Amino acid sequence: MKYKARTFRKKLLGYFMLFTAVIFTVLWLLQTVFLQSFYNGMIIRNTISAANKIIAFDSDITEKLDEISRDNSLLVYVTDTDGNILYSADEYKKGHHGADENDGFAQMKGRKDGRFHYRELPDNFDEFRKDLYASENGEAELKTEQMYFYGKYIDYNGDKAILYLGTNLNPVGSAARIIRIQLLIVTFLSVAVGFVLALFISKSFSRPISQLNDKAHTLGENSDNTEFHKGFCFELDELNETLDKTDGKLKQNKEFQNELLANVSHDLRTPLTMIKGYAEMIRDISHEDEQQCAEDVAVIVREADRLTALVGEILEYSELQMKETEDILTDCDLSEVVNSVTENFESLFSKDGYIFERSIAENIHVRGNSSRLTRAVYNLIDNAVRHIGDDKWIGVTLKAENNKAVIEIADHGEGIPTDELERIWDKYYTSRQRGGKGVSGLGLAIVKQTVIQHGGMCSAVSEVGAGSVFRIELAML
Repeated sequence: MKYKARTFRKKLLGYFMLFTAVIFTVLWLLQTVFLQSFYNGMIIRNTISAANKIIAFDSDITEKLDEISRDNSLLVYVTDTDGNILYSADEYKKGHHGADENDGFAQMKGRKDGRFHYRELPDNFDEFRKDLYASENGEAELKTEQMYFYGKYIDYNGDKAILYLGTNLNPVGSAARIIRIQLLIVTFLSVAVGFVLALFISKSFSRPISQLNDKAHTLGENSDNTEFHKGFCFELDELNETLDKTDGKLKQNKEFQNELLANVSHDLRTPLTMIKGYAEMIRDISHEDEQQCAEDVAVIVREADRLTALVGEILEYSELQMKETEDILTDCDLSEVVNSVTENFESLFSKDGYIFERSIAENIHVRGNSSRLTRAVYNLIDNAVRHIGDDKWIGVTLKAENNKAVIEIADHGEGIPTDELERIWDKYYTSRQRGGKGVSGLGLAIVKQTVIQHGGMCSAVSEVGAGSVFRIELAML
């Protein structure tokens, strides 16, 4: 059975609830199970620290005993080595030799035989004193269920004495019961609120993701894309824009493929038919007639060249459509480009009486791709050659006009009707509507795509029977 993953919404809800459960489990353990041990450890460390502070005090130690006892809720005794109390203090009262009759502790404890009586030592003091005597480091501790005692030898008024501290370990018990009740209420409310919040968050997250998923399923199709509400988060908005761009690319590719199949198939079929037909003629008829065979082979070569040029233009236009503005643009000497292309045509066609009248300004520079611009100029002059007039004249102009580089290619050919001027830049138009003088009808489409990628404009003016002028405008550096 194939495993089916849970939806994003259910997973997010599950993880959120798991996170809540882990947090409250840890909280319950810390506040109930481990609370007493944490409290005991803290009290023990605090008691030992208080003893060290007393020993390190240089002035009257009795003042430090009272202060530490009050601030740390400690029961403090100082005894001689035989266990007789020299001084004691707790967080409420303090006692010392020579207390007057108005002393509160004296009134609480009273007097006996004219002497002041301190709070009695705990029952386990003798056991503690034995442990202290037996210890190697001069300190000892005792721990019961209710109390913790710690002490060490100290110097008291020049004599060796015992510092004995005691603290209560039990108060956390009643506090823990209160904490459990409060924690139970907090847990119930927090889980309820967390569940509602998890539902809201999972729904908020899953909605835009579901919309993007639906949109991804319809990429490249002609159906309307699923509406996506922006603003939930930057990453999803960016993903939506990426899908929109991808959708546009897929539709563009699909459109290009359809046009390729519909329009180029005829152009491909014609030269292939000619090549096959003349090859069969050579095989069946003219293979013994050397002159006729040469003529048939010349037709095959011509049609093969035409087919090669057709495929080349199709590939070039496809590359332009897909690359957009990815070509590296640099400082391009447009004067050199136009001169070079014109000279190539002039050397090729001048022997046939073609006249190339040039007016090319020097030092015209633009930011562009030299190879692409060379191809654009080549296509315009090649178009003029194919539609040249009886006088075989072609004008090539490059000039600066309003901070723009302007290329004009003119001819005295048959001209173009006004209603067709805007359509001459369309793909395959020449081959289908203007007598098939072009190779594929992609020459001017390549020019337009190249100029657009360079941020320029292309246009044409024409008069039937008088000729045409094709114009390119590019921003100068």
